[in-house]
Amino acid sequence: MNNKVNYTLVGFIVLLGIVSMLSFTYWMLKPAKAEDTQKYIIYFNESVLGLNLDAPVKYKGIKVGKVIRLRINPKNSEQIEVTVDILKTTPIKEDTVAKLTAQGITGLSYINLSEGVNNSKPLRAKQGDTYPIIKSAPSFFANVEQSLGSVSDLLALTLGRTNKLLNDENQKQFAKLLKKSAQVMDKIDTTLDEKTMLHIQKSAENLEHLTTQIGKSIPKINDFIDNSIVWENNINASFFSIQQTYSKMGITMNNMAKSFSHVENNVEDATVETLPLMNGTMLEIQQTLINLNELLNQYERSPSDILFKKEKIKRGPGEK
Repeated sequence: MNNKVNYTLVGFIVLLGIVSMLSFTYWMLKPAKAEDTQKYIIYFNESVLGLNLDAPVKYKGIKVGKVIRLRINPKNSEQIEVTVDILKTTPIKEDTVAKLTAQGITGLSYINLSEGVNNSKPLRAKQGDTYPIIKSAPSFFANVEQSLGSVSDLLALTLGRTNKLLNDENQKQFAKLLKKSAQVMDKIDTTLDEKTMLHIQKSAENLEHLTTQIGKSIPKINDFIDNSIVWENNINASFFSIQQTYSKMGITMNNMAKSFSHVENNVEDATVETLPLMNGTMLEIQQTLINLNELLNQYERSPSDILFKKEKIKRGPGEK
């Protein structure tokens, strides 16, 4: 049995395996050709904790580049200047925005590019700039930190005002106010006993009953007013007819006077008994016309006297 081992062959195989592994690693991690990439600069106004050299730059989850330099902006010490190397095939537009994103719970960060509008122009370097500058946006943690800072400031302000409000003097005033409120509530409770509440309830019921009766009476009042208007119109028409009759009677009396004058001239044989009778009749007609004239004058002065007799008759001296 041959136990002789060829150590030269074994060493050659091990060396070949190491070279193969290094070659595969280099192939996996080899940088792209300079002519295939484009350098961009990103300025962050927040901390870039967790972002290291060779940190990936992703576009919609696809790695398109890496970070090649980190430094403080020489022109503004409040900003961090990050230089990245990105494939030229990546559609970097004028409205593309870079944002720091955490890689799970590892504490490391990478740069995530949000795509721009498809019709936007490609990003170019401005005059005086070495590389194109990609705009940045605050990360999720920066927004949370800013919100917490605002909340903490508001909370501190609220606590300060609350402490100022609840000083010793104000606490005494609050105690007096609570005491007075308790006394007022006790007086209200004493005043509004069962008897008082019963009276209030009865008053409310009486008021409701009165309102109902008024509601029922309103149509009757309206009917009465309508009937009164019709009645007044009828009375006006009647008195107008009487006035017309009076006028016609006056004309008739004039005609009769003329006729009697003709009769007196033509008829001399009238008997003595007829003349006194006619004279009496004429006097009665004249008195009737006088009374009717007074009634019409009274109606013109106060039409309501026909119904209510409110006008007071002025008597002469010595009259009762």
